Amino acid sequence: MLSLPGVPGVRVITGRSSADGQHFLVAGSVVMAFEEVCPDRIDLIHKNYRKLCNLLVDVEEWGQVVIISMLTRYARTQFISPWKEDGIFDENSEQAFYESDEEKLGTPQSKPYIMDPDHRLLLRNTKPLLQSRNTAVVMSVAQLYWHLAPKQEVGVITKSLVRLLRSHREVQYIVLQNIATMSIQQKGIFEPFMKSFYVRSTDPTHIKTLKLEILTNLANEANISTILREFQTYVKSQDKAFAAATIQAIGRCATNITDVTDTCLNGLVLLLSNRDETVVAESVVVIKKLLQTQPTQHSEIIKHMAKLFDNITVPMARASILWLIGEYCERVPKIAPDVLRKMAKTFTVEEDIVKLQTVNLAAKLYLTNSKQTKLLTQYILNLGKYDQSYDIRDRTRFIRQLIVPNEKSGALSKYARRILLASKPAPMLESTFKDRDRFQLGTLSHTINSKATGYLELSDWPTAAPDSSVRNVEVMEPVKEWVPSMGKTKPLKSDDKFYSDSGEEEGAGEEGTGSSSEDSSSSSSSSSSNEESDSESEDKNSKHSEETDSSQSDKSSGHSDKKKADKKKRLQLKKKAKKAAPKESDSEDEGRKGKAARTGGSSNSSQASGSSETSTGSDSDSSSEPDTDSDSGTDQKKNPAKPKVKGEQKPKKEISLLDLDDFSPAPVASNKSSILSPSLLSDLEGLSLSSTPPAIQVSSPVFVPMSSHELLHRMTGKGLAAQYHFPRQPCIYGNKMVSVQLTLTNSSDHTLEDISIGEKTSSGQNIHRFSSIERLEPGASVTVSMGIDFNDSTQAANFQLCTKEDQFSVSIQPVVGELFLPVTMTEQDFRKEQGKLQGMNETSATITMAPENTSNQALSKKMVSVANMGVVPTGEDSLYRFAAKSVSSGDLVLVSVDLTDSSSGRLTINTEKTVIGSMLLRDLKTALAQP
Repeated sequence: MLSLPGVPGVRVITGRSSADGQHFLVAGSVVMAFEEVCPDRIDLIHKNYRKLCNLLVDVEEWGQVVIISMLTRYARTQFISPWKEDGIFDENSEQAFYESDEEKLGTPQSKPYIMDPDHRLLLRNTKPLLQSRNTAVVMSVAQLYWHLAPKQEVGVITKSLVRLLRSHREVQYIVLQNIATMSIQQKGIFEPFMKSFYVRSTDPTHIKTLKLEILTNLANEANISTILREFQTYVKSQDKAFAAATIQAIGRCATNITDVTDTCLNGLVLLLSNRDETVVAESVVVIKKLLQTQPTQHSEIIKHMAKLFDNITVPMARASILWLIGEYCERVPKIAPDVLRKMAKTFTVEEDIVKLQTVNLAAKLYLTNSKQTKLLTQYILNLGKYDQSYDIRDRTRFIRQLIVPNEKSGALSKYARRILLASKPAPMLESTFKDRDRFQLGTLSHTINSKATGYLELSDWPTAAPDSSVRNVEVMEPVKEWVPSMGKTKPLKSDDKFYSDSGEEEGAGEEGTGSSSEDSSSSSSSSSSNEESDSESEDKNSKHSEETDSSQSDKSSGHSDKKKADKKKRLQLKKKAKKAAPKESDSEDEGRKGKAARTGGSSNSSQASGSSETSTGSDSDSSSEPDTDSDSGTDQKKNPAKPKVKGEQKPKKEISLLDLDDFSPAPVASNKSSILSPSLLSDLEGLSLSSTPPAIQVSSPVFVPMSSHELLHRMTGKGLAAQYHFPRQPCIYGNKMVSVQLTLTNSSDHTLEDISIGEKTSSGQNIHRFSSIERLEPGASVTVSMGIDFNDSTQAANFQLCTKEDQFSVSIQPVVGELFLPVTMTEQDFRKEQGKLQGMNETSATITMAPENTSNQALSKKMVSVANMGVVPTGEDSLYRFAAKSVSSGDLVLVSVDLTDSSSGRLTINTEKTVIGSMLLRDLKTALAQP
């Protein structure tokens, strides 16, 4: 250790070890003292940076937290930002090592980002600490990766953070706050663990609110149906504060995802009839914000809220309804004056916020409908003039001068309508954690959302990489001292033992002792590793002596051959006791045959050698050691050594705290190609386990449209043209895939070869590729089939259509009606399933049909042409029912058309996939209106 210049009493870790070699025991305390005394002296860390990175795993837990915090601030000043798309994040990358000369000689381009090796060293050495038992260490590593790691590597922290949610409530609160901040910017890394954020009945209110915030941040078109079903349960909670927060979350989802705005509005309107005043009041506030986005389409909701006005007592809710009626008073001209009349009766007993909105309503009605509301407005202004609140008196005085023209009012009254009735922007429902990313994760400032005393801000990334040589340290190699050996050493080979029989006897005696000791140790459980290693070394020495004796068999006597045979038998018994004799390889068999042929001068020695080679197959490893005699060298030339393949054992899987089944998402079975025909597949469908009742089964399509869509134009595809259409048949490649047929045409004057789908496809969609087409002659066409799992979404499937010379990026855009399979069911089953899909799972609208679509046959044909649905028989003349299920998830989609007269009716769709329901409603409504 060395003292810092100018800072007495503070020491930093250097390349030299302390007197006792245990410098990692004090590293945390030293860094803590450094952080307290001179945290801004970054220059003092340069020489110790790599040492601190390597010491992290050995430092005690609270020392790890302090060191990681210091290294995080250091890295933000010494490395450039890794958040670049063209970055090379591996220091051993081939692209960074092998640079082509063409790139160097080409046009000057911006230099791609290559991660500094010291930057990678910090990330690599902190990653194992994610498995720490200390929650503070895990949180420190998580914030380090969030602030320093490339965006594509941040996902490694998700399992660790989710694991911490099983800890105490205090830990959960801090972890959930940090996850809420992360989920705003990178929601994709937490989507697989969405179920971990479901609210439990035993959670306290502050934990429930944070989980609700995270679920709202993770909501997208794919999972909004699941999240809304979860929210429906939360609204019924006895915790009123949590129920109100859930209603606000529904409003945020409706604002962020436009496809479910109508569904959320309908659900919130149903909550207006709830018995709980808190739920009703919060629903009114959220509806008011949502109606500002589409005020022209929801006048019925405003009328409904006006009818409920007398039953609502919460001041904020009453004020919101008054604001809505005043803002859109021209759309409810008959209801607004009556509401003002009721408010004039109760004006004196209302809360201040309600009085202010009553004055505003009176002013707006005076400007738009002064004939009916002039006297009411004057009455309310007189009441406000003598109110006890000075806010009410000031507002009344201002409104009177603004709307009632007189000599003293001046020119301002001319612009009263433009001031009071100006169009107002819709409010943005944003997360409360949106602005917390300005603080470092895991700090007190981030928790309280305010800069705390002693908080050190993270600096911005430098634009140019600082000099990395400042971290180089010259290491002085210490003089090696002689240390006596504490254990047994491997006996050296002696020439006497090689040539003399006495050496053989001594070696055999030692070997027998070793084998006997090993036999006794195998029966007991207290054998030491030193004895085993000694016996193995003696085995090798004896094996070497066996080979040399066999090579010199012509010169040895018969007495020595007899002793050698006895020694082989002892080795054989020892190997059987150890049960470690694997089978010999082919190369060993060949070597045994060659050696037996060369030592054929003595029958005894050849037999002994053969038995030795047969019984001690595992000792063949000694053949790889260099031999000194010429015979062994000749053997190696004739029989080259092949690597011996022993009994292969699968490597043990490393078990860590992160590999828990609870945290990893459910595995998705890959859809393998099938050779079943469509008819055989339909026959086997009855054998599959399904959650739907037996009476609800997939049927054949009622109508198959023959229209095709262009996939690749012949000009873009350099002669290759492609079209696709949906045959509406069950896909033979997977039960979750939509069957798609491609028609490929060669419009060029030359043959196209190796037509296939490239490996690069869109993320999140499983695509079964068609077999490669070897040749396509000019003017020829071929039809192939493929399967695509769209995950019940209309998101386009992007892939590459490749030939031998070119690659073309194409995409298949599914129509929502092609994501279904028709099902058959009885009218009773239809009503039963429809009763289960009420509330937010129901979407309806009033439709106006073209005269050509009013007949029974025309209406049914139009419906099944838009969507792949089955017709459900019904006993009513003016009611039509259709049923289908989504291909990917198997959720039911129930459609009913109730004709009120010859040209209009009510279209209702019931499904758990609310996004698909809204899109299907729009398509059907448009199709029925067209001839």
